[in-house]
Amino acid sequence: MKTQETIDQFGKYVIANYGRLPKVIVKGQGCYLYDADGQEILDMFPGWAVSGIGHCHPKVVEAVRKQVGELIHIDNTFYSEPQGQLAQMLSERAFGGKTFFCNSGAEANEGALKLARLHTEKGKYKFITAQGSFHGRTFATVTATAQPKYHEGFMPMLPGFSYVPFNDVNALKAAFDDEVAAVMVEPIQGEGGINEATP
Repeated sequence: MKTQETIDQFGKYVIANYGRLPKVIVKGQGCYLYDADGQEILDMFPGWAVSGIGHCHPKVVEAVRKQVGELIHIDNTFYSEPQGQLAQMLSERAFGGKTFFCNSGAEANEGALKLARLHTEKGKYKFITAQGSFHGRTFATVTATAQPKYHEGFMPMLPGFSYVPFNDVNALKAAFDDEVAAVMVEPIQGEGGINEATP
């Protein structure tokens, strides 16, 4: 299928919630992507960090083939040996404790928001995020995303969220009150323009 045919197919059958580049990617190898026209493209996004070790690394390909040959997926009704092994490895090599497995950054952020409300004092329900942030496309994470273009069509947003300028500690202090459960800040804003948070 040619590039324009694929783009037209998306226009007809896929909801346009992403601003896509006019390229049809057909292959990835290491740090490069290849489009339908054979052009090699240095992948600076790596699938929003999903492919951080590169595309089609032989060890990853072999591990996926092995697992798919035994079991593709089960829900959380059952236990899974690889899932338990991964949780143990993460605990031993990272911060200890337990793991919350999820399928996207939005789900991870939803979990963080819920955990903040669950584990703070009763009555603390507010969240502060930074202008220019992007936290996901679910309703709570769109509300946490401090970009009006993502709020269009979904108003009113969920209550309890406020936004301060990125890297403005004084604005953050001024926004704080006794009802704040958490502050959600990206160490490096991607959607906001590759802005680093100052220490």
